[in-house]
Amino acid sequence: MAAALTKHIKWLYNEFGVASVYNTGSDAWLIILARASRMFAYGANSLIIALFFSALKFSDLRIGLFMTLTLAGDVLLSLLLTLIADKVGRRRVLLLGSILMIVSGAIFAYFENFWILLFAAVVGIVSATGGDLGPFRAIEESTLSHLTNPKTRADVLSWYVTLASIGSCVGTEASGRIVDWLASLEGWTLKNAYHAIFLLYVGMGSLNMIFTLCLSANCEAEKTTPETEASEMLLDERQSGNAEDDEEQMSPTEETQEPKESPSKSKFAQISKETRPVVYKLWFLLIVDSLADGMTSYSLTNYYMDRKFHLAKSTLGDITSISYMLSACSTIFAGPLARRLGLINTMVFTHLPSSAAVLLFPVPQGIVLTVILFFIRTGLNNMDQAPRSAFIAAVVKPEERTAVMGITSMLRTLAATAGPSVTGLLAGNDRFWIAFVAAGALRICYDLGLFAMFVNMKLYQHEEKDASKPIPQDSRHSTDEEELAEI
Repeated sequence: MAAALTKHIKWLYNEFGVASVYNTGSDAWLIILARASRMFAYGANSLIIALFFSALKFSDLRIGLFMTLTLAGDVLLSLLLTLIADKVGRRRVLLLGSILMIVSGAIFAYFENFWILLFAAVVGIVSATGGDLGPFRAIEESTLSHLTNPKTRADVLSWYVTLASIGSCVGTEASGRIVDWLASLEGWTLKNAYHAIFLLYVGMGSLNMIFTLCLSANCEAEKTTPETEASEMLLDERQSGNAEDDEEQMSPTEETQEPKESPSKSKFAQISKETRPVVYKLWFLLIVDSLADGMTSYSLTNYYMDRKFHLAKSTLGDITSISYMLSACSTIFAGPLARRLGLINTMVFTHLPSSAAVLLFPVPQGIVLTVILFFIRTGLNNMDQAPRSAFIAAVVKPEERTAVMGITSMLRTLAATAGPSVTGLLAGNDRFWIAFVAAGALRICYDLGLFAMFVNMKLYQHEEKDASKPIPQDSRHSTDEEELAEI
């Protein structure tokens, strides 16, 4: 009996990716815990930020404008920090982000002026939507991709998303309970209770900073020398059939010096020509998806339910917290599904029902059906995140990952910036529901486009040359028969 139980525990340990996280090392756990603490703050923030602005008598149009400009600030900050992260140091950039998060939270805890709050959100890091849209995520995903191999990557990234959802769940629940409790105390107003939540935001930012300081040098990007760059260039030339003539005219000394004579690389990370066609198509689809997410962010969804049903803040927190917990439970299965269905199939088949729930969200007139649709949306919404990050890591060169993921994050945030303003305008004219219908339709287009463009794409081509990083044997659904034979 004990032997059978041990066997089942070992199976679960390996099947759900815990072994992959453990074998990756302490840096993976620190990154995962850092994001969990950050998402605790974002979850607490997402529940109350629109309500906080409403309590400050900001108009719906101003609320939408605030979120749009905050996202625009995230775009610029993310683009700058992610493109220089490999050059300056990933840990340094993550540490800077933690400091900006602490400063922004402190300003929100003590000020009520619209323009001061807007400045803190644009220049610093405040999640206006509940999503992780700052510079952290792209750098962390690139680092985890660097620390893992194709066989363990989807599992580690799945736990990265799962613990983040749990953090959001606990943060949202705590936020609703704390606001109701503080507002009931003598001498406390609802605005004072909202300010207190931002002190919690400061605390989580400090915890995020501590985890970042504990990361090792293994998280940094590998440095390439001119000699290795020359070898890579010559290898690419030989594979394209152009190396033979060049070798006859070039001495070994000239080969080594050739990169210095070629157009010098920018200090920002570069994206190769062979990678661009893939990421261009992916970026277009992600822009469509992010525009939809910006129109119906969790903050705006909470605001919509509060206006429609006039719920207590603790009840609203309970609903949102349960939805995040459902998300955490579902993302545990993202790794096993990706191994069996393939990365793209997992992304599409889990995200499509969530998109349909967004489309139908305004239809019910009762709270029960509305909450059920909200649970379907949130419970399945994040299952595509880990496969998406693993897919990006699988189709770009290792040295390009931070840049590609950073630009991906920037474009997604940029696309989302227009969403809150559109929704704010609609909410002011009693047409809030249109935002959900339009967002659901856009998300469905993203899902179908993703399946049509990438379902049969060959993965891991840039890692097949590295014998120390074995290609997973169960990637059959994301590759063709020829790739399987090679593996």
